[in-house]
Amino acid sequence: MKVTSSAVSLNVEDVPASSAFLTEHFGFREEMAADGFASLSRDDAGMNVVFLRRGLPTLPADQRDEHATGLILAFVVEDLEGELARLRSEGVEITMPLTEEEWGERAFQVRDPNGVIVQLVDWNAPTGDSAGD
Repeated sequence: MKVTSSAVSLNVEDVPASSAFLTEHFGFREEMAADGFASLSRDDAGMNVVFLRRGLPTLPADQRDEHATGLILAFVVEDLEGELARLRSEGVEITMPLTEEEWGERAFQVRDPNGVIVQLVDWNAPTGDSAGD
């Protein structure tokens, strides 16, 4: 198998609202859009984000009414504190404050107008006294 591109597809109530949120606050651009559908990309994201309106008859019956619940759309960034300050200044509500895990992950979260969780993260491996072990 050869993978030529990647996408995550999320069912939401209001496709234009989620599309506008990623465009305005996260630098994505809409590549394709139609009634109930939008595909967004960034040159550096490594994947497209696709929003589908819940209930679309083109989806299998067992998927069409599902919502993107329990999913976290995570983006690794270089300047986590700078992104946090920028989003706050843009009026985006921070729904999970900046946290740091013992394994080196630092992250905070926001939610788009449809409740999709967007997490910005960086990875800083913990330093320890076990060099050479």
